[in-house]
Amino acid sequence: MNADLLLTPLHDWHVARGARMVPFAGWSMPVQYRSIRVEHQAVREGVGAFDISHMGRIRFRGAQAGAFLDHLLTRKATSLKPGQIRYGLVTNASGGILDDVLVYRLEAPGEPPDFRLVVNASNREKIVAWLESHRSGWEVDWTDDTLETAMIAVQGPRALATAQAVLGDCVELESLAYYTGCVLRDPTGPWPEGEWVVSRTGYTGEDGCELVVPRAAATALWEAIIDRGATPAGLGARDTLRLEAAMPLYGHELDESIDPIEAGLGFAVQFKDHEFIGRAALEARKTAPPQRVRIGIEAEGKRVPRQGAELFRQGAAVGTVTSGTFSPTLEKSIAMAYVAAEHAEPGTTLEVDIRGKRAPSVVVPLPFYRRAT
Repeated sequence: MNADLLLTPLHDWHVARGARMVPFAGWSMPVQYRSIRVEHQAVREGVGAFDISHMGRIRFRGAQAGAFLDHLLTRKATSLKPGQIRYGLVTNASGGILDDVLVYRLEAPGEPPDFRLVVNASNREKIVAWLESHRSGWEVDWTDDTLETAMIAVQGPRALATAQAVLGDCVELESLAYYTGCVLRDPTGPWPEGEWVVSRTGYTGEDGCELVVPRAAATALWEAIIDRGATPAGLGARDTLRLEAAMPLYGHELDESIDPIEAGLGFAVQFKDHEFIGRAALEARKTAPPQRVRIGIEAEGKRVPRQGAELFRQGAAVGTVTSGTFSPTLEKSIAMAYVAAEHAEPGTTLEVDIRGKRAPSVVVPLPFYRRAT
Protein backbone atom coordinates (compact mmCIF):
# COMPACT_ATOMS: atom_id res chain seq x y z
CA MET A 1 0.00 0.00 0.00
CA ASN A 2 1.33 3.43 -0.97
CA ALA A 3 1.81 5.35 2.29
CA ASP A 4 0.98 8.60 0.47
CA LEU A 5 -2.57 7.51 -0.38
CA LEU A 6 -5.45 9.04 1.56
CA LEU A 7 -7.69 6.61 3.46
CA THR A 8 -11.45 6.95 3.78
CA PRO A 9 -13.01 6.50 7.23
CA LEU A 10 -14.21 3.07 6.00
CA HIS A 11 -10.81 1.87 4.75
CA ASP A 12 -10.23 -0.66 7.53
CA TRP A 13 -13.73 -2.12 7.02
CA HIS A 14 -13.06 -2.63 3.31
CA VAL A 15 -9.72 -4.33 3.93
CA ALA A 16 -11.12 -6.58 6.67
CA ARG A 17 -13.87 -7.80 4.28
CA GLY A 18 -11.44 -8.68 1.53
CA ALA A 19 -12.10 -5.82 -0.85
CA ARG A 20 -9.57 -5.40 -3.64
CA MET A 21 -8.06 -2.00 -2.95
CA VAL A 22 -6.60 0.19 -5.70
CA PRO A 23 -5.11 3.68 -5.89
CA PHE A 24 -7.65 6.14 -7.30
CA ALA A 25 -7.28 9.93 -7.45
CA GLY A 26 -4.84 9.87 -4.52
CA TRP A 27 -7.00 7.57 -2.37
CA SER A 28 -6.97 3.89 -1.51
CA MET A 29 -10.39 2.72 -2.73
CA PRO A 30 -12.25 -0.60 -3.04
CA VAL A 31 -12.70 -1.58 -6.69
CA GLN A 32 -14.73 -4.69 -5.86
CA TYR A 33 -15.64 -7.11 -3.07
CA ARG A 34 -17.15 -10.25 -4.68
CA SER A 35 -17.43 -9.36 -8.35
CA ILE A 36 -18.28 -6.27 -10.34
CA ARG A 37 -21.17 -8.08 -12.00
CA VAL A 38 -22.74 -9.18 -8.69
CA GLU A 39 -22.41 -5.68 -7.23
CA HIS A 40 -23.77 -4.08 -10.40
CA GLN A 41 -26.82 -6.32 -10.47
CA ALA A 42 -27.46 -5.76 -6.76
CA VAL A 43 -27.86 -2.04 -7.50
CA ARG A 44 -30.04 -2.58 -10.57
CA GLU A 45 -32.29 -5.11 -8.82
CA GLY A 46 -32.11 -4.31 -5.08
CA VAL A 47 -29.76 -2.04 -3.16
CA GLY A 48 -26.05 -1.37 -3.08
CA ALA A 49 -23.86 0.84 -0.90
CA PHE A 50 -20.80 2.77 -2.06
CA ASP A 51 -18.08 4.47 -0.05
CA ILE A 52 -17.66 7.74 -1.96
CA SER A 53 -15.75 9.57 0.74
CA HIS A 54 -13.04 10.38 -1.79
CA MET A 55 -15.33 12.95 -3.44
CA GLY A 56 -14.45 16.53 -2.48
CA ARG A 57 -16.86 18.38 -0.16
CA ILE A 58 -16.50 22.16 0.15
CA ARG A 59 -18.76 24.41 2.23
CA PHE A 60 -19.30 28.11 1.46
CA ARG A 61 -20.47 30.87 3.78
CA GLY A 62 -20.56 34.65 3.68
CA ALA A 63 -22.77 37.39 2.30
CA GLN A 64 -21.50 36.82 -1.26
CA ALA A 65 -21.13 33.04 -1.17
CA GLY A 66 -23.89 32.52 -3.74
CA ALA A 67 -22.75 35.33 -6.02
CA PHE A 68 -19.18 34.00 -5.89
CA LEU A 69 -20.38 30.56 -6.98
CA ASP A 70 -22.49 32.15 -9.73
CA HIS A 71 -19.27 33.70 -11.05
CA LEU A 72 -17.55 30.31 -11.19
CA LEU A 73 -20.32 27.90 -12.20
CA THR A 74 -22.22 27.48 -15.44
CA ARG A 75 -25.53 27.44 -13.49
CA LYS A 76 -26.67 29.95 -10.92
CA ALA A 77 -26.38 29.01 -7.28
CA THR A 78 -28.35 32.05 -6.09
CA SER A 79 -31.49 30.89 -7.91
CA LEU A 80 -31.56 27.68 -5.89
CA LYS A 81 -34.19 27.46 -3.19
CA PRO A 82 -33.04 26.08 0.18
CA GLY A 83 -32.95 22.30 -0.15
CA GLN A 84 -32.34 22.30 -3.90
CA ILE A 85 -29.31 20.70 -5.57
CA ARG A 86 -28.10 21.41 -9.10
CA TYR A 87 -25.64 19.79 -11.48
CA GLY A 88 -23.23 22.29 -13.01
CA LEU A 89 -19.78 22.79 -14.44
CA VAL A 90 -16.70 24.82 -13.67
CA THR A 91 -15.24 26.14 -16.91
CA ASN A 92 -12.13 28.10 -17.78
CA ALA A 93 -12.08 31.28 -19.85
CA SER A 94 -12.06 29.31 -23.11
CA GLY A 95 -15.06 27.20 -22.05
CA GLY A 96 -13.08 24.04 -21.26
CA ILE A 97 -14.42 21.93 -18.39
CA LEU A 98 -12.38 22.09 -15.18
CA ASP A 99 -14.86 19.85 -13.34
CA ASP A 100 -18.48 18.80 -13.15
CA VAL A 101 -20.00 19.37 -9.73
CA LEU A 102 -23.12 19.34 -7.60
CA VAL A 103 -24.01 22.57 -5.81
CA TYR A 104 -26.31 22.37 -2.78
CA ARG A 105 -28.18 25.16 -0.99
CA LEU A 106 -29.04 24.01 2.50
CA GLU A 107 -29.78 26.86 4.91
CA ALA A 108 -33.04 26.81 6.81
CA PRO A 109 -35.39 29.85 6.61
CA GLY A 110 -33.88 32.83 8.41
CA GLU A 111 -30.36 31.36 8.43
CA PRO A 112 -27.32 32.80 6.59
CA PRO A 113 -26.60 31.35 3.12
CA ASP A 114 -25.12 27.83 3.24
CA PHE A 115 -23.84 26.40 -0.04
CA ARG A 116 -22.00 23.11 -0.53
CA LEU A 117 -20.06 21.89 -3.53
CA VAL A 118 -19.30 18.23 -4.28
CA VAL A 119 -16.39 17.91 -6.70
CA ASN A 120 -14.53 15.01 -8.26
CA ALA A 121 -11.79 13.48 -6.15
CA SER A 122 -9.24 13.89 -8.94
CA ASN A 123 -10.02 17.61 -9.18
CA ARG A 124 -10.40 18.62 -5.53
CA GLU A 125 -7.02 20.29 -5.16
CA LYS A 126 -7.34 21.92 -8.59
CA ILE A 127 -10.77 23.34 -7.76
CA VAL A 128 -9.64 24.63 -4.35
CA ALA A 129 -6.73 26.38 -6.09
CA TRP A 130 -9.18 27.79 -8.67
CA LEU A 131 -11.36 29.15 -5.86
CA GLU A 132 -8.36 30.78 -4.23
CA SER A 133 -7.24 32.36 -7.50
CA HIS A 134 -10.63 34.10 -7.88
CA ARG A 135 -11.30 34.93 -4.24
CA SER A 136 -10.07 38.54 -4.23
CA GLY A 137 -12.85 41.08 -3.80
CA TRP A 138 -15.52 38.61 -2.68
CA GLU A 139 -17.02 38.41 0.80
CA VAL A 140 -16.92 34.63 1.03
CA ASP A 141 -15.31 31.95 3.15
CA TRP A 142 -15.10 28.25 2.56
CA THR A 143 -13.83 25.10 4.23
CA ASP A 144 -12.74 21.88 2.60
CA ASP A 145 -14.58 19.32 4.74
CA THR A 146 -13.48 16.27 2.77
CA LEU A 147 -11.12 14.80 5.35
CA GLU A 148 -13.41 15.49 8.32
CA THR A 149 -16.44 13.73 6.84
CA ALA A 150 -17.49 10.56 5.08
CA MET A 151 -19.86 10.19 2.11
CA ILE A 152 -21.96 7.09 1.48
CA ALA A 153 -24.23 6.40 -1.50
CA VAL A 154 -27.19 4.03 -1.16
CA GLN A 155 -28.53 3.16 -4.60
CA GLY A 156 -31.13 0.91 -6.20
CA PRO A 157 -34.88 0.17 -6.20
CA ARG A 158 -34.74 -0.65 -2.46
CA ALA A 159 -32.31 2.15 -1.56
CA LEU A 160 -34.75 4.57 0.02
CA ALA A 161 -36.47 1.88 2.08
CA THR A 162 -33.11 0.60 3.30
CA ALA A 163 -31.78 4.02 4.22
CA GLN A 164 -35.11 4.95 5.83
CA ALA A 165 -34.89 1.90 8.10
CA VAL A 166 -31.51 3.15 9.31
CA LEU A 167 -32.40 6.83 9.67
CA GLY A 168 -35.74 6.31 11.38
CA ASP A 169 -38.08 9.27 11.77
CA CYS A 170 -35.45 12.03 11.57
CA VAL A 171 -36.18 12.45 7.83
CA GLU A 172 -38.77 11.19 5.36
CA LEU A 173 -36.75 10.19 2.32
CA GLU A 174 -39.74 9.65 0.03
CA SER A 175 -40.73 13.27 0.64
CA LEU A 176 -37.42 14.50 -0.80
CA ALA A 177 -37.76 15.27 -4.48
CA TYR A 178 -34.98 14.16 -6.81
CA TYR A 179 -32.01 16.54 -6.49
CA THR A 180 -33.05 17.94 -3.14
CA GLY A 181 -31.53 17.46 0.29
CA CYS A 182 -31.57 18.56 3.88
CA VAL A 183 -29.39 18.98 6.95
CA LEU A 184 -29.89 16.76 9.99
CA ARG A 185 -28.42 18.18 13.16
CA ASP A 186 -27.57 15.45 15.69
CA PRO A 187 -29.97 12.88 14.20
CA THR A 188 -31.63 10.51 16.61
CA GLY A 189 -30.04 7.09 16.96
CA PRO A 190 -26.75 5.55 18.06
CA TRP A 191 -24.65 8.20 16.33
CA PRO A 192 -22.00 10.58 17.64
CA GLU A 193 -23.00 14.23 17.63
CA GLY A 194 -22.62 16.14 14.43
CA GLU A 195 -24.28 17.43 11.28
CA TRP A 196 -25.47 15.15 8.48
CA VAL A 197 -26.47 16.03 4.92
CA VAL A 198 -28.95 13.71 3.20
CA SER A 199 -29.68 14.15 -0.51
CA ARG A 200 -31.71 12.28 -3.10
CA THR A 201 -28.90 12.07 -5.60
CA GLY A 202 -26.69 9.41 -7.17
CA TYR A 203 -24.42 8.33 -10.00
CA THR A 204 -25.87 4.97 -11.04
CA GLY A 205 -29.04 5.64 -13.01
CA GLU A 206 -31.11 4.31 -10.10
CA ASP A 207 -33.03 6.03 -7.34
CA GLY A 208 -31.30 6.43 -4.01
CA CYS A 209 -29.65 8.83 -1.64
CA GLU A 210 -26.24 10.08 -0.58
CA LEU A 211 -25.25 10.88 3.01
CA VAL A 212 -22.44 13.12 4.23
CA VAL A 213 -21.68 12.41 7.89
CA PRO A 214 -18.93 13.08 10.44
CA ARG A 215 -15.99 10.65 10.24
CA ALA A 216 -16.88 9.23 13.63
CA ALA A 217 -20.32 8.12 12.39
CA ALA A 218 -19.15 6.48 9.16
CA THR A 219 -18.52 2.87 10.19
CA ALA A 220 -21.66 2.53 12.33
CA LEU A 221 -23.82 4.01 9.58
CA TRP A 222 -22.21 1.85 6.89
CA GLU A 223 -22.65 -1.34 8.92
CA ALA A 224 -26.28 -0.48 9.66
CA ILE A 225 -26.94 -0.09 5.92
CA ILE A 226 -25.18 -3.37 5.10
CA ASP A 227 -26.99 -5.18 7.94
CA ARG A 228 -30.30 -4.17 6.34
CA GLY A 229 -29.44 -5.92 3.10
CA ALA A 230 -27.36 -3.51 1.03
CA THR A 231 -24.57 -5.10 -1.01
CA PRO A 232 -21.24 -3.29 -0.58
CA ALA A 233 -20.10 -2.17 -4.03
CA GLY A 234 -16.83 -0.75 -5.31
CA LEU A 235 -15.55 1.56 -8.01
CA GLY A 236 -15.85 -1.14 -10.67
CA ALA A 237 -19.62 -1.43 -10.37
CA ARG A 238 -19.96 2.32 -9.96
CA ASP A 239 -18.27 2.72 -13.33
CA THR A 240 -20.37 0.13 -15.19
CA LEU A 241 -23.55 1.57 -13.68
CA ARG A 242 -22.76 5.17 -14.58
CA LEU A 243 -21.67 4.16 -18.07
CA GLU A 244 -24.95 2.35 -18.76
CA ALA A 245 -26.70 5.53 -17.61
CA ALA A 246 -24.40 7.60 -19.90
CA MET A 247 -23.17 9.75 -17.04
CA PRO A 248 -19.87 11.42 -17.96
CA LEU A 249 -16.74 10.82 -15.91
CA TYR A 250 -14.05 13.47 -15.59
CA GLY A 251 -10.85 12.36 -17.28
CA HIS A 252 -12.87 10.31 -19.77
CA GLU A 253 -15.83 12.22 -21.25
CA LEU A 254 -14.82 15.53 -19.67
CA ASP A 255 -11.60 17.52 -19.47
CA GLU A 256 -10.27 21.01 -20.16
CA SER A 257 -10.13 20.37 -23.92
CA ILE A 258 -13.88 19.58 -24.02
CA ASP A 259 -16.67 22.14 -23.70
CA PRO A 260 -20.21 21.52 -22.39
CA ILE A 261 -21.82 21.92 -25.81
CA GLU A 262 -19.94 19.07 -27.49
CA ALA A 263 -20.26 16.99 -24.31
CA GLY A 264 -24.05 17.16 -24.62
CA LEU A 265 -24.31 19.13 -21.38
CA GLY A 266 -25.83 22.30 -22.75
CA PHE A 267 -28.66 21.92 -20.22
CA ALA A 268 -26.10 22.63 -17.49
CA VAL A 269 -25.14 26.04 -18.92
CA GLN A 270 -27.33 29.01 -17.99
CA PHE A 271 -26.77 32.11 -20.11
CA LYS A 272 -29.76 34.26 -19.15
CA ASP A 273 -28.94 36.87 -16.49
CA HIS A 274 -25.76 35.00 -15.61
CA GLU A 275 -22.16 36.12 -16.03
CA PHE A 276 -19.62 33.37 -15.38
CA ILE A 277 -16.07 32.48 -16.36
CA GLY A 278 -16.19 30.96 -19.84
CA ARG A 279 -19.55 32.45 -20.79
CA ALA A 280 -18.29 34.47 -23.78
CA ALA A 281 -16.54 31.47 -25.32
CA LEU A 282 -19.52 29.18 -24.80
CA GLU A 283 -22.03 31.72 -26.08
CA ALA A 284 -20.03 32.04 -29.29
CA ARG A 285 -19.81 28.26 -29.58
CA LYS A 286 -23.50 27.54 -29.08
CA THR A 287 -24.43 29.45 -32.25
CA ALA A 288 -22.49 27.03 -34.47
CA PRO A 289 -22.95 23.25 -34.62
CA PRO A 290 -20.20 21.45 -32.65
CA GLN A 291 -17.46 19.80 -34.69
CA ARG A 292 -17.54 16.70 -32.47
CA VAL A 293 -20.18 15.25 -30.18
CA ARG A 294 -20.49 12.63 -27.46
CA ILE A 295 -22.21 9.47 -28.64
CA GLY A 296 -22.99 5.94 -27.53
CA ILE A 297 -21.99 2.85 -29.49
CA GLU A 298 -22.74 -0.85 -29.25
CA ALA A 299 -19.93 -3.07 -30.51
CA GLU A 300 -20.43 -6.53 -31.98
CA GLY A 301 -19.34 -9.41 -29.76
CA LYS A 302 -18.05 -9.40 -26.20
CA ARG A 303 -14.74 -7.64 -26.72
CA VAL A 304 -14.80 -4.26 -25.00
CA PRO A 305 -13.76 -0.95 -26.63
CA ARG A 306 -11.59 0.85 -24.09
CA GLN A 307 -10.65 4.49 -23.62
CA GLY A 308 -8.48 5.68 -26.50
CA ALA A 309 -9.74 3.14 -29.06
CA GLU A 310 -10.18 4.74 -32.47
CA LEU A 311 -13.45 4.71 -34.42
CA PHE A 312 -13.50 4.42 -38.21
CA ARG A 313 -16.04 4.90 -41.00
CA GLN A 314 -15.24 3.74 -44.49
CA GLY A 315 -11.58 3.43 -43.53
CA ALA A 316 -11.19 6.96 -42.15
CA ALA A 317 -10.69 7.72 -38.46
CA VAL A 318 -13.72 9.68 -37.19
CA GLY A 319 -13.52 9.57 -33.40
CA THR A 320 -12.19 8.14 -30.16
CA VAL A 321 -13.71 6.03 -27.38
CA THR A 322 -13.74 7.67 -23.94
CA SER A 323 -15.22 4.84 -21.81
CA GLY A 324 -16.25 1.27 -22.53
CA THR A 325 -17.48 -1.85 -20.75
CA PHE A 326 -19.42 -5.06 -21.19
CA SER A 327 -22.84 -4.07 -19.89
CA PRO A 328 -24.10 -6.51 -17.25
CA THR A 329 -27.65 -5.23 -17.72
CA LEU A 330 -27.79 -5.25 -21.52
CA GLU A 331 -25.34 -8.13 -22.12
CA LYS A 332 -23.62 -6.04 -24.80
CA SER A 333 -20.32 -4.27 -25.30
CA ILE A 334 -21.00 -0.55 -25.01
CA ALA A 335 -18.94 2.62 -25.08
CA MET A 336 -19.16 6.37 -25.13
CA ALA A 337 -17.05 8.28 -27.61
CA TYR A 338 -16.50 11.58 -29.34
CA VAL A 339 -16.95 11.54 -33.11
CA ALA A 340 -17.13 14.08 -35.89
CA ALA A 341 -20.67 15.45 -35.83
CA GLU A 342 -21.59 14.12 -39.28
CA HIS A 343 -21.17 10.54 -37.99
CA ALA A 344 -23.21 10.94 -34.78
CA GLU A 345 -26.68 9.98 -36.00
CA PRO A 346 -28.10 6.88 -34.26
CA GLY A 347 -27.97 3.93 -36.64
CA THR A 348 -24.66 5.03 -38.20
CA THR A 349 -22.34 2.03 -38.64
CA LEU A 350 -18.75 2.39 -37.52
CA GLU A 351 -15.76 0.18 -36.81
CA VAL A 352 -13.91 0.31 -33.52
CA ASP A 353 -10.29 -0.74 -33.12
CA ILE A 354 -10.12 -3.21 -30.23
CA ARG A 355 -6.53 -4.25 -29.60
CA GLY A 356 -5.58 -4.05 -33.25
CA LYS A 357 -8.72 -5.63 -34.71
CA ARG A 358 -11.68 -3.67 -36.01
CA ALA A 359 -15.09 -4.68 -34.68
CA PRO A 360 -18.38 -3.60 -36.27
CA SER A 361 -20.35 -1.14 -34.12
CA VAL A 362 -23.37 1.08 -34.39
CA VAL A 363 -24.24 4.49 -32.94
CA VAL A 364 -27.10 4.25 -30.44
CA PRO A 365 -29.04 6.86 -28.45
CA LEU A 366 -27.90 7.74 -24.93
CA PRO A 367 -28.46 6.63 -22.26
CA PHE A 368 -27.96 2.93 -22.85
CA TYR A 369 -30.11 2.19 -19.78
CA ARG A 370 -32.98 4.13 -18.26
CA ARG A 371 -34.76 2.88 -15.15
CA ALA A 372 -38.51 2.41 -15.17
CA THR A 373 -40.25 5.28 -13.37
